[in-house]
Amino acid sequence: MEIYVVKGGDTVYGIAGSDSVLEEEIIYVNQLVPPYTLAIGQALLIPTQEIFTERLSARINGYAYPYIKDYVLRQTLPYLTELSVFSYGFTTEGRLIPPALDDIPLIEQAHEFGTLPILTLTPLGADGNFNNYLIHTVVQSEAALSVLIAELLEVVEQKRYAGVDIDFEYILAEDKDAFTAFVGRVAEAMRGIGKQTSVALAPKQSADQKGRLYEGKDYKGLGEAADYVLLMTYEWGYTYGPPMAVAPIFQVRKVLDYAVTEIPREKIRLGIPNYGYDWQLPFNKGVTKARTIGNVEAVQIAVENGAEILFDETAQSPYFNYEKEGIWHEVWFEDVRSMQAKFDLMKEYRLNGAGYWQIMRFFRSNWVLMASQFDIVKS
Repeated sequence: MEIYVVKGGDTVYGIAGSDSVLEEEIIYVNQLVPPYTLAIGQALLIPTQEIFTERLSARINGYAYPYIKDYVLRQTLPYLTELSVFSYGFTTEGRLIPPALDDIPLIEQAHEFGTLPILTLTPLGADGNFNNYLIHTVVQSEAALSVLIAELLEVVEQKRYAGVDIDFEYILAEDKDAFTAFVGRVAEAMRGIGKQTSVALAPKQSADQKGRLYEGKDYKGLGEAADYVLLMTYEWGYTYGPPMAVAPIFQVRKVLDYAVTEIPREKIRLGIPNYGYDWQLPFNKGVTKARTIGNVEAVQIAVENGAEILFDETAQSPYFNYEKEGIWHEVWFEDVRSMQAKFDLMKEYRLNGAGYWQIMRFFRSNWVLMASQFDIVKS
C-alpha cells in the first residue's frame, strides 16, 4: 500500500491515473463520498503491488457494543482475532449483569468468521461511569469473588465465549494487590476450562505514576496474572480536555518503554483509538465538551467546510480547524499516516498485537493497511 497526501487541484481521477490504479479502488478503500471531493492534506491509501518483506503475526482485538450495525460488524470481523463484547457488569454481591441488549448475535457471528468472542467485564455503576466503590467491595470480599468467578465460568461456557477481558478503571491504590489477585484467580479459573483472560491497563509511564487512573494498576503483577494485557494508549485528547491528539505517538512510546520492562512483549497489545474529537473554540475548561466523531466523518467535515488537513509530525496525528455558523472548531482524528505510526511501533517493539477501542465505526483503509503488513492470527 502507498499513502498519498492530497495537494491542491488533485482529483480522484488524476490520482488514479498517475498511480495506475482504478478510481473505484481508491473510492472503495478510502470510503469516499460522492461527488468524491478531496480535502487538501487528506491522506489516501492507494492499493499497489508492493509486498512487505517482513510480515509479523498479530492478534487483533476489537471492542463492540451489542447494538453495532450488522454491516460494520461483518466487514470488520475478518480482520479480528477477538471480538470483545462490551459489556457485562456485576453487583456488590458478585452477581453478573448482562448487557442491556442480547449478545448472542455477536457471539454467533464471531464464530462464523473464526473470531474469538470475549466477554468484557466492567465495574460500571448505574450512572454509566466506572465505580471504584463497586471494585473495592467485590475484590475485598471472598464471598463476592467466589460468586462472580462462578457466574463468569457459567456464562462463558453456556454462551460459547472464548474468555474474559477485565476492564476496570480508577481502581483505588489500596485495592491494587487485591485487584491483581482477582485477575489471577479469574485467569486460573478460565485456563481450567481452556479459556483466556486479558486485562486492560491504564497508560502508565512509570511504576510510581500518580493519579486515580494509575495507582491501582500493578503492571508486573497483572502481566504475570493475565494471558494478555491491553495498554489503553489513547485519551490524551479527550472529551473534557483541551484540543490535542488522542494518541500522540511520543506519549504512546513512553508507555511502551515502561511496559516492556515489566511485562513480556509477547503478552502486550497496543491500544488503538478508532475515533476523533471535534472541539468548539475557544476551549474553556469545565465548560467545553468535545464531540466524538469517526475518522471517515472527520475527513468529510474538512471537505464540507473547505478545511486543509494538517499533520503534526511530533504527535503523528492529523488535525484541522474550520468555522461553521460563526464558531471555530478544532478536530483531531486518525488517518492512515497515524495508523502506520502505530503499526510501526507494534513491529519495533515486537508486540503481541493490538486492541481497538472501538469498532462501531467502520474504517476500511485502516484494516486494509494493517492486513498488508500483518498476518492476523485466527485461532
